[in-house]
Amino acid sequence: MSKKISTQEFRELMAKGTYVELGSDLLETFYLNSLKAIKITMEINTKFHTPEELIELFSQLTESKIDESFKIFPPFYTECGINLKIGKNVFINSCCRFQDHGGIEIGDGSMIGHNVTIATLNHDFAPEKRCNTTPKPVKIGKGVWIGADCTILPGVTIGDNAIVGAGSVVTKSVPANVIVAGNPAKIIRKIGE
Repeated sequence: MSKKISTQEFRELMAKGTYVELGSDLLETFYLNSLKAIKITMEINTKFHTPEELIELFSQLTESKIDESFKIFPPFYTECGINLKIGKNVFINSCCRFQDHGGIEIGDGSMIGHNVTIATLNHDFAPEKRCNTTPKPVKIGKGVWIGADCTILPGVTIGDNAIVGAGSVVTKSVPANVIVAGNPAKIIRKIGE
């Protein structure tokens, strides 16, 4: 019989980068969280909801209070939900995919473009352990603009006010107040230059 892992304990284990092994209680918790997230995102994605209803559904999804300033254009997809932290005045455009098991934090006033993927897990490189994963959180600062079709990889921090150009793949952390673009994303210039 598997041990029940609370939401708080799950978040703490992920923040520590706890290695998740096939057959473990932690992996079972991943699965149970995913089922809940699928149920709520199906509700979000399959019929019209008022902005107030979407905020309530996101509060259920994240198991935390979402500010009334939050805006989203569904559909939206996530594999967990409970390890997603959303600031005030955040906007998420349609068709985004967040793998938030490892933790995703989005700062106040940030905007996420269409089709953005944020990943927080890496699989083990050894073929015999490939089903095992290691979480690494993604932190998006305040006032960040992530353009359409970007991919943000595990462990990346994007500094305040940064802009990520459309179609970029962000493999390394981005300083504040710069524009990055490309695959892999590189600094193009500082904002204001």
